[in-house]
Amino acid sequence: MRLRVEFTTEPFDLDEAPAHALVAREVVEAAELDAVDVGPFGNTVEGGADEVLTAVDALLRKTLKAGATRISLQVNVLGEGE
Repeated sequence: MRLRVEFTTEPFDLDEAPAHALVAREVVEAAELDAVDVGPFGNTVEGGADEVLTAVDALLRKTLKAGATRISLQVNVLGEGE
């Protein structure tokens, strides 16, 4: 099974990336995922279910520890052609 996860961490700071946002980027870029798109207002990752769920676990734990007060996630199961 393949998954796509879209996520944001808060609080936002448009002047400088907060520590939790930098940690989120480090986590997903270090994970064994097929696709990673990191942006200022949202992030998307794709890959096999085990790899994505492992990355999400690390993302939640590490960004909360780094000061995130809210993390929004959307998880989608991808079809064969996606």
